[in-house]
Amino acid sequence: MRLPRDTTATARGRHTGLVDNLGAAVSVVIPRHTQELDRVVVRFAGDSGDGIQLTGTQFTSVSSVFGNDTATLPDFPAEIRAPAGTLAGVSAFQVQISDHDILTPGDVPNALVAMNPAALRANLELMMPGGTIIVNGDAFDERALEKAGYQSNPLADGSLAAFTVYEVPMTSLTMEVGKEVGVKPRDAERSKNFFALGLVSWLYSRPVEPTIEWIDRRFAGRPQIGEVNTKAFRAGYNFGETAELFESNYQVRPAAAAPGTYTNVTGNTALAWGLIAAAQLAKLPLFLGSYPITPASDILHELSKQKHFGVRTMQAEDEIAGIGAAIGAAFGGALGVTTTSGPGLDLKSESIGLAVALELPLVIVDVQRGGPSTGLPTKTEQSDLLHALYGRHGESPVPVVAASTPSHCFDAAIEAVRIAVTYRTPVILLSDGYLANGTEPWRLPDIESLPEIPVVFATEPNHTDPDGRAVFWPYERDLQTGARPWAVPGTPGLEHRIGGLEKAHGSGSVSYDGANHERMVRERADKVAGVAASIAPVKVDDPDGLGGAELLVLGWGSTFGAIAAGVRRARARGLRVAHAHLVHLNPFPENLAAVLRAYQSVLVPETNLGQLVRLVRAEYLVDARGLAKLQGLPFRAAEIESAIVAAMASHSGPSAGAMFASTTPSAPAVPPNPAVPPNASTPSSTAVPPSTAVPPNASTPSSTRGASNR
Repeated sequence: MRLPRDTTATARGRHTGLVDNLGAAVSVVIPRHTQELDRVVVRFAGDSGDGIQLTGTQFTSVSSVFGNDTATLPDFPAEIRAPAGTLAGVSAFQVQISDHDILTPGDVPNALVAMNPAALRANLELMMPGGTIIVNGDAFDERALEKAGYQSNPLADGSLAAFTVYEVPMTSLTMEVGKEVGVKPRDAERSKNFFALGLVSWLYSRPVEPTIEWIDRRFAGRPQIGEVNTKAFRAGYNFGETAELFESNYQVRPAAAAPGTYTNVTGNTALAWGLIAAAQLAKLPLFLGSYPITPASDILHELSKQKHFGVRTMQAEDEIAGIGAAIGAAFGGALGVTTTSGPGLDLKSESIGLAVALELPLVIVDVQRGGPSTGLPTKTEQSDLLHALYGRHGESPVPVVAASTPSHCFDAAIEAVRIAVTYRTPVILLSDGYLANGTEPWRLPDIESLPEIPVVFATEPNHTDPDGRAVFWPYERDLQTGARPWAVPGTPGLEHRIGGLEKAHGSGSVSYDGANHERMVRERADKVAGVAASIAPVKVDDPDGLGGAELLVLGWGSTFGAIAAGVRRARARGLRVAHAHLVHLNPFPENLAAVLRAYQSVLVPETNLGQLVRLVRAEYLVDARGLAKLQGLPFRAAEIESAIVAAMASHSGPSAGAMFASTTPSAPAVPPNPAVPPNASTPSSTAVPPSTAVPPNASTPSSTRGASNR
């Protein structure tokens, strides 16, 4: 349904004269009608200059403090400031809050907050009939509608009849409360995002005090701006409380959580903290050589604030200088790290090859984004896997590790450092834009539980020459790891040559001998392959035990949440599905072959055209099928669910001739089931008929609520 236009107009008139009351102090008040929900998905959208990311982040932070489980999806344009009011400039932030464990930011928003016509038009296709839309009614003037491409006002032409629409005069009410502070109307208008934050905080019974305290801290140096933001926030909250526009508000109770200290963390922040922790565990100074690039720059920003942990950061003039400095730091006995995204990884490739030849510990962080070339700088993609494995000339293998959730970026960073230091090799750590900018609550780990990373520097000669003299051989290998000794420059008697020319086995002298070259190539490859002996076996989530399910869904990186949620849904249908997720992509875990061959069919969802599926098919000769998505967005749980159902519908499993499936906008949607809530499927899901025996959102034994939007 849609509220009649005159209802909103009446509300506007009633409250124009009550601005003083709207800006009064507030606290959490249980309203006349409060409905309890187990989870809700809210999407904020507006111009890229409207403070949408700030609004969504604060709403998420308050929900986490309240005790909800949260998962977020920031979605913003690459342009710093696209023309205001245009579709190209729309910025959005989606968050799911729940009273139970969740894995994704939700498939479909329950509520959309649209600050202007462009925000409404850009995000309306994400909504399902019956969803709630809150619009800034003041923004829907003729000029704004024209810029957004509307021929008529959607608030008046009946095109939104399938939704519950609330028109709220956010701009005018914000400007009214701004008059009390004495700010100019244009400056007051910029606080309308805080009005929206206050309104949504009331609608979902969020505590108020944490946001007001946050405003005070954030704008302590600009008290007038802080005051108008506080008043706008209070006005929005009180508008919801007193306008009688909403039939009720909602409450999502805290989720059960293990005891401990929690923080809301992005993937980039967690990764930076993981690098710091790893350096402390290894007792090494941390050096970052980096050139700013979206979406990896926040790692540089975070590490630059942590000098008290012995961190040194260098913002280089280009990508090549950044990795060159990191290699130099590694040669000097520090933990060398460089961060980048796909275009920067291209430029660093030759230097990575140099680090392979030098056999020095180095961590290269690649926060993937849509490509090729400049591509989609602010959108996510998993398209650098083959680049990480093979994107260098010559035989130059490197270990590859991938993070799976924002908080797992911490553990993945420690693991990358452990491998790099132990095996004296560059390691590529893969994250992506979804993980980098997404947030989730994270329980801070017990420091004592973190793995040890022992480092032993060479301090004395390790070889005897034919004349009986003690000498240092920089390429004399450890018999267990194959690593060469790490000698800090300036150590007496351990002077040695480094460089990109091939080295003689043991002595490290320049060698052009063909037999020696093959030996060194094989030794470096064997060293990387030997990493498999030190990594944990891949874990399989199969309620029936290994091989009990009919289908294995294999994933890597940021697909973890959507795959796990899709598998839950498929099991709720009565389907026997297993899930395995890879952290180590080179080398693979030693038990991966046995895991893959235990299942009749394997489905590999990736936000690329099928890179991991090619690898497992070639390496293990298994019947694996890829599921591809390249839309700059992560998978939805319903897309995974639909692909599982489609794969299992065939008695023989996916065939070699149908190696890839795709989730494109042109793919037919799951046919609607009137017995299923709107959020149970998505418009872009692969075509799959709903189960006639079990509803698509039926609960699993481990969780009985919120199945439709995990």
